[in-house]
This record gives sequence, structure tokens and C-alpha cells, in this order.
Amino acid sequence: MYLNVNGHNTYCYTGGKPFDAAKPTVVFIHGVVNDHSVWALQTRYLANHGWNVLAVDLPGHCKSEGEAPASVEDGAAFIASLLDAAGVAKAALVGHSWGSLIALDAASRLKDRVTHLVLVGTAYPMKVSAALLEGSLNEPMKALQMINVFMRSTLAPPPSALGPGTWVYGASLALGRRVLASNPHVNVFHRGFKACDSYANGEAAMAAVTCPVLFLLGAQDQMTFAKSAQLLIDRAKDSGKTVQVTQLAVGHHQMTETPDETLFAIRDFLKT
Repeated sequence: MYLNVNGHNTYCYTGGKPFDAAKPTVVFIHGVVNDHSVWALQTRYLANHGWNVLAVDLPGHCKSEGEAPASVEDGAAFIASLLDAAGVAKAALVGHSWGSLIALDAASRLKDRVTHLVLVGTAYPMKVSAALLEGSLNEPMKALQMINVFMRSTLAPPPSALGPGTWVYGASLALGRRVLASNPHVNVFHRGFKACDSYANGEAAMAAVTCPVLFLLGAQDQMTFAKSAQLLIDRAKDSGKTVQVTQLAVGHHQMTETPDETLFAIRDFLKT
């Protein structure tokens, strides 16, 4: 469905179900050169099991209008506006990679409006190598191939989110090309990487979060190493929050490499 957010049409995938304000809501936030489709299995399941699902295309990405976020803080402000536009008083936030930082910062601002926070493939600081920053700016197709090698622990996991034996490497490359082509005015690849690399508010944001937190990490993740989430995990525990940490034997794209395990971890956490 489309919502008017800050004067722009914003696309949210609802898992094939009509939005019902009486149901609890989960907002899914994608990472760099991704869109709502990376959450295909998880959103469909939850939409058919009592939840509203809003899997958003961030502004300037694919089906959503508006200026692409230039920082994590811009993305977090957008999520707050999205909840207002949808008329949602409370929601769970689920974010992957760059989307995990946006979810974290949004949860720190929205306080008790966020019921659960799920950080998938997260790290803090989320520094991006100079080679990838430069490549995303000047050779985006080459950089796209690089990250799809680094983020994968397998090429065709059986089964996958899109069906048994799906070529997740090729599918992700095609998605990245589509996302880049969707915005001829801004290089959303470089802008997203720069936002990740520049974000410096993670510790303070985690201290301000008021809800339970699930860290869903990839033991073989070469983009956001699992150990690089430890600072956020420690801050979450230090501030007395309920914290769960789940590691999957997979790389950076848990949603398509271990779709069932990722779904079950999110589903079970949302029951708490």
C-alpha cells in the first residue's frame, strides 16, 4: 500500500493483507541497495498470523518518492513520520544492516511507541572500507559484485525465501541494479554506505531504547562481523533491557540465506 509521508508517496508491502489498525504492527527496514522484497518470507508469515506488516521502501528507493536518507538520523526521522502517517500508536521495528541502525535510532527517539527492536546483521560502529566507499561512488556495479561476494556464505541455500535452490547471489545482484536504477538523481549505494560509516550515536541511542532487543547475527558475516555488535549488546545489557542474542551459521543476508530460522527468531521474540 502507499502512504503519504512528509508529502511523498511511500510504498509499504503489507504481506498481502489489508492494514488493520486494531492489530499489532511490525515495521521492516531494509539495508543499502535493498528494498521491501528482502523480507518476503518473514512479512508474509507475520501478515497471516495476526500482525500488520509495513515493509517499507525507504525514500528515494524503488517505489517510494522523496529524498533518499543521507544519514541514519534522517532515516530514523522518516520512520517516526511513517508511523504517524499510518496512524500507528505502537510498533515493533525490525532492521537489517543500515536498516538496523535506522531502527535503533528511531527506537531511541520513539521510546515507548516501540514495543520490540530487532537488529539483523548489525554492528557499531558500522565502518565501511575505503575500497567499498570509493567503489560505491565511482564503480557501483563492481562494488555491487564485491558486496554480494562478501555478504554470502552460500550461493543457493535449500530451501530459500524465494523457493528451493534460488540463486540468492544472482537475485541480490539484480535487486541492487534495480534499486540503483530507480533513483537517477542520487547514488543511493554510496549515500547509504556513507550514512553507515558516519553514524556515531549508537551507544547513546541504545541507552535510550526502552523496549526488549533481539540481536540476530550471522556467524559467517563478513560485512558486519558478529563480534562488532558486542558494544551495542553490552550497552543494552548495561541499561537493564531484556536482550536476546541469536547467531545463525550464515553470512550477512540472513533473510534469504536462513529464511526460516530468521523468521522463527523474529516470531518468537515478538511473543515476549
